[in-house]
Amino acid sequence: MTTSTKKILVMRYRFIGDTVLTVPFLRNLRRAEPDAFIAWMVAPGSSDVVKGIPYVDEMIYWDPVTIHADSRGAHRTLSAKFAFLRDLRRHHFDKVYVLKRSLSSAIMAWLCGAPKRVGFDTEGRGMFLTTRVPYHHNQHEVKNFLNILKADGITVTDDFLEIWTNPDEEKRVLSLLTGAGIDLAQGIAAIHPFSAVRQRGWPFENFAELAGRISRETGLRPVILGGPGDIQEFDKVRHLFGNGIIDLVGKCNLRETIALLRQCALFVGNDSGIMHLAAAAGTPLVALFGPQSPVKFGPWSDCAKVIYQGLPCSPCRQKFFSECEPSPRGRPACMEAISVEEVFQESVKISEQGRKQ
Repeated sequence: MTTSTKKILVMRYRFIGDTVLTVPFLRNLRRAEPDAFIAWMVAPGSSDVVKGIPYVDEMIYWDPVTIHADSRGAHRTLSAKFAFLRDLRRHHFDKVYVLKRSLSSAIMAWLCGAPKRVGFDTEGRGMFLTTRVPYHHNQHEVKNFLNILKADGITVTDDFLEIWTNPDEEKRVLSLLTGAGIDLAQGIAAIHPFSAVRQRGWPFENFAELAGRISRETGLRPVILGGPGDIQEFDKVRHLFGNGIIDLVGKCNLRETIALLRQCALFVGNDSGIMHLAAAAGTPLVALFGPQSPVKFGPWSDCAKVIYQGLPCSPCRQKFFSECEPSPRGRPACMEAISVEEVFQESVKISEQGRKQ
């Protein structure tokens, strides 16, 4: 990298889904700036899902303490935060794209010393930006991100998701599946019954009934996916699923989960980061939404079906049960209104659509 090379920082950190949805932005930016040095500020855990991305020269890990699951707290203290900002300034960035909408992210972009700062004009942060971009709550997050490029005069030519795996990860997953007794020619239905916020998830009993119907009526082999943090919860409900499923909860890391999703004929799950991984992997999927609207964070895929009842109180503020009464299963009405029959029928349709593509 020569001293004349343009240096660009992209700020979008935190959740897995946010990270995956940033890829179209980075691809279009790289196409417009093929010789630039592009750095991406990300959270350490979430960055695992985009390992191998060819559009970024460097990952810069920002890790303050938060309530989010991917926070490890490396920048816990005030001195650690100041040290991070000093390191950021040493890069001498020419431009920062602030895809986060928090006031703190815009202040950080200003403090890093970049003369050009492009981002959303929300939360009183416009004074820290040189180009202010309107944020639209009634469109998908991918489109909002790409609007930032357009506002900066960069041509956007595509908007599809991408994700990458390597041969070692694919080999490990194939070994795991065959070791679990799965005939790869039979077809796999990945089911993700977990949610970061319990009330946003479809009841486990419904997922269990769905898995049984998929196994009996489609010939696909149901595989239950989840992270290490889901093991204890699944231990309490595993008996509901019977012997017809393969339990892979906590047995795949994020990289292996991506490789596994590439092998699947179907994915069914709650609104979650894993849902976005399935969309990026090109897996036919059915996504279940309740308290949160799918308009901004639904699966960005041509082979996906969102089931969302859109009750009069939807989307809610997610101050659960201050606006509605919980069901006997501790779920809001919008999730209880989604029937197993509807999810099963849509699962059959979308898996057939995937086979035809």
